[in-house]
Amino acid sequence: MSEDRGMTIYFLDGTKMACGFPKQVIADDSVSVRLERMFEHDSLLIEADGALLLIPRSSIKYLQVYPAPPKLPDYVIKGATITA
Repeated sequence: MSEDRGMTIYFLDGTKMACGFPKQVIADDSVSVRLERMFEHDSLLIEADGALLLIPRSSIKYLQVYPAPPKLPDYVIKGATITA
């Protein structure tokens, strides 16, 4: 299984930005905790290519993170299919 991960950020102005990164956690159980902590902040912080990107969450329409973590909070809808 690949340890590489990816994320596409879709912005409210119609643009998007993709980035790849290595797996960030050792134990899959900690993914839910990190997701919840991320949403406690007003900005998404990404260290990329030696620079720190601070992206205001207010400018983000949605995030696509892949692959989906194997363990997600119980309130996540699982097994969905995107159409149109």
